[in-house]
Amino acid sequence: MKKWTIFYTDDDEDDLSLFTDAVESLSEDINLQTYSGGEKLLNAVYNPPPTPSIIFLDLNMPGKNGFDVLNELKGSKESSDIPIIIFSTSNEPSIIEKCLSLGANFFITKPVLMKDIIKSIEHSLTINWKEFVPDRKTFVYKL
Repeated sequence: MKKWTIFYTDDDEDDLSLFTDAVESLSEDINLQTYSGGEKLLNAVYNPPPTPSIIFLDLNMPGKNGFDVLNELKGSKESSDIPIIIFSTSNEPSIIEKCLSLGANFFITKPVLMKDIIKSIEHSLTINWKEFVPDRKTFVYKL
């Protein structure tokens, strides 16, 4: 079983708590690091340890929003290979398209039910990120 280090950033404390509860319910070996904003996430990525094996990123945050963080991480040699999953309340086609064009690896519209949050995280951990190439058909998670 692979050991995962997940970084998750969201400015909403309730969303951070729900995500944490979902991860704790999984049988995977996971080290979860949560951050309450884009700047804090970037600081953690650029100052390991730990180094994330995957990042879940909210879009709507004050200061550096998810688009800013995504653009910076994918534009940096040190972090461009880290899979980034957008975890957002949005399901707007223009926002999804923008995330894909900025280099996000996957897009999940935040589920409402805990069982669906768990399912979406579990699915993300089954993907072979070294080989997965997102396109318009595979980029968005479907429950």
